[in-house]
Amino acid sequence: MRTEYTEQLKNLKIKLIKMGSLVQKIIEESLVALLNQDMEKARNIYLMDDRIDELELEIETECMRLIALQQPMAKDLRIIGTILKAITDLERMGDHAVNIAKQTEIIGEEPFVKPLVDIPRMAHLAEDMVAKALDAFMKEDVALAREVAHDDDAVDDLYESIYTELLEMMIRDQKIIKQAINLLFIGRFLERIADHATNIGERVIYMVTGERVEIN
Repeated sequence: MRTEYTEQLKNLKIKLIKMGSLVQKIIEESLVALLNQDMEKARNIYLMDDRIDELELEIETECMRLIALQQPMAKDLRIIGTILKAITDLERMGDHAVNIAKQTEIIGEEPFVKPLVDIPRMAHLAEDMVAKALDAFMKEDVALAREVAHDDDAVDDLYESIYTELLEMMIRDQKIIKQAINLLFIGRFLERIADHATNIGERVIYMVTGERVEIN
């Protein structure tokens, strides 16, 4: 029975990493759709999000079954609790990628009001944060989990830079207001993705140490 339980817990971890990999991919694809103003790719984001939602349900069901049948204690219970929390954060990241795709569709093929520099930087940082948070989970690495918060500060700084620049541009030229707001929304969605990655980092610290901390 113990061997079966250990295998089930291992499979849960593998499914979480699979879900996280899909989330990294959907962030990347939403950015590519935006930069290339590729409407077909933007629409494909919805299909990717459906698969993320399916995985969330699968993992949640398996977690609840494991709790009910095996009654895990202490560290194992914290691991399962962390997985349950992490899949919620990952699902929300997928939703934010869908929101980016929606803004991409709204902008359409209209020329960008400015070269997109900081938004791609935010997206790459957010994607790396997801990878780092999940790596910290698998390795049970508290120091690595704390690094996610440092990256989140960089994302916040980039968003503030985007906000200030676009606001100044809107003041100078009211004709760009609509697209500038769309771009601000995209920056905000990326900033939220980074926050969710930070949440996972916090849960990893709790999983390993049993202590609840705020690293953001």
